Amino acid sequence: MNWLAAIQVPALILVIWIFTAWMSRSFPTLQGKRICLLIAHPDDEAMFFSPTLLWLARPELGNQILILCLSSGDSDGLGHIRKDELKKSALLLGVTSAEHVVVVEDEKLPDSMTAHWDPKLVSGILTRYFAPKLASTPSTSAPVASIDAIITFDHQGVSGHPNHISLYHGACAFLRTLMQRHTGWESPVKLYTLTSVNVLRKYSSVLDSAMTVITCIWRTKEKGNFPTPLLVVSGPGGMRKAQKAMTTAHKSQMRWFRWGWIGISRYMVVNDLRRERIL
Repeated sequence: MNWLAAIQVPALILVIWIFTAWMSRSFPTLQGKRICLLIAHPDDEAMFFSPTLLWLARPELGNQILILCLSSGDSDGLGHIRKDELKKSALLLGVTSAEHVVVVEDEKLPDSMTAHWDPKLVSGILTRYFAPKLASTPSTSAPVASIDAIITFDHQGVSGHPNHISLYHGACAFLRTLMQRHTGWESPVKLYTLTSVNVLRKYSSVLDSAMTVITCIWRTKEKGNFPTPLLVVSGPGGMRKAQKAMTTAHKSQMRWFRWGWIGISRYMVVNDLRRERIL
């Protein structure tokens, strides 16, 4: 009987996992959009956002995805290596070209566990890349941007990393800047943020898929061109691709604790994002 129970439990977990992955396909998603994934360090795209990238990069959805990384992750002097690793990882996760991966290097944006980046600086970078003509756009016209959506961390940064949190505040500042002189118009860019969860859920891998689906079902939903929430649960194949992006592309970062992360973190399997309302 013990061996039977030992088989039944993993089998039940696998069935729940596959079922929730199938259920997540029924949630509305982004289609035909120009999307910027805004990250702080090379490997953020794989460690936190791989389910989102794998899903939104599917050709049938018609999205164009750009990764904008605001540091080379040079805290250990490996920035030149990590930039190339990011491009390799992005291609594994569905980004169509290495040219769609941009790494910004600025001494005011250090890769540091203690550094909070200036939101105005982050906003200025986003303006330079995606709304360079903003200053010359008349206030009587709608603001124009070259992207439709930004995806980044929420105000807790998932891991609490101050660089992650700074991206949220910088992205909010960018959207406010876009609309500053354009009262009455709709923002041309929507902001989606990755939901931070407690430690137990963070390290419960596929077991968190059912909890996330239930939470998103009960959460207030909006459909349309920019639905919320966005929910992605990767199946076994998607999880293997995410792990491969870390183990084969980000080789310089594969220390013992990252092997643990790619094995038991729910963010390798589950992403739920909400559209932020910027006031």
